[in-house]
Amino acid sequence: MQLVFATNNKNKIKEINNLIGNSIELLSLEDINCLEDIPETSDTIAGNALQKAQYVFDKYGYNCFADDTGLEIESLNNEPGIYSARYAGPQRNSNDNMDKVLAGLKNKENRNAHFKTVIALIIDGKETLFEGIAKGEITESKSGSEGFGYDPIFKPQGYEITFSEMNLDEKNKISHRAKAMKQLVNYLM
Repeated sequence: MQLVFATNNKNKIKEINNLIGNSIELLSLEDINCLEDIPETSDTIAGNALQKAQYVFDKYGYNCFADDTGLEIESLNNEPGIYSARYAGPQRNSNDNMDKVLAGLKNKENRNAHFKTVIALIIDGKETLFEGIAKGEITESKSGSEGFGYDPIFKPQGYEITFSEMNLDEKNKISHRAKAMKQLVNYLM
């Protein structure tokens, strides 16, 4: 089976390929020559995922899936949420985003947070959604060199290390994206 993953994020593609193995031929947006910025104008994570998948299906005619992920932090009114990638501005810089979160949490005791990923799958026009959540807390400083995004400041529940201190196999056992992706893979099989 051939499926487009509506992303050009090499880190996401690597994580997903690690989960699905050879059962599905995964294509990126670049592989189908989709070079434009796909709109993400919904006010929900699920809405943004569906909007991206629908765009690829309608414009390029491929069965596809898209994900959207947000980091939601309790004491920041669930920010950054749908603005996670551009929390500190349109430059979409992970270090700037993490610095803004850490500054916002300065002197706050409640550091509870969770990552939420929603995957929207469209096959032959039929839409299906899958959701994964990873609960944890925001650390006081950045730690680790693996992963991407907010991984250096997110310590998953039950662990003493950040996502960024885990190898890909460890992270893929417990991450929000892995949980949603496993549901997708089970559905496809």
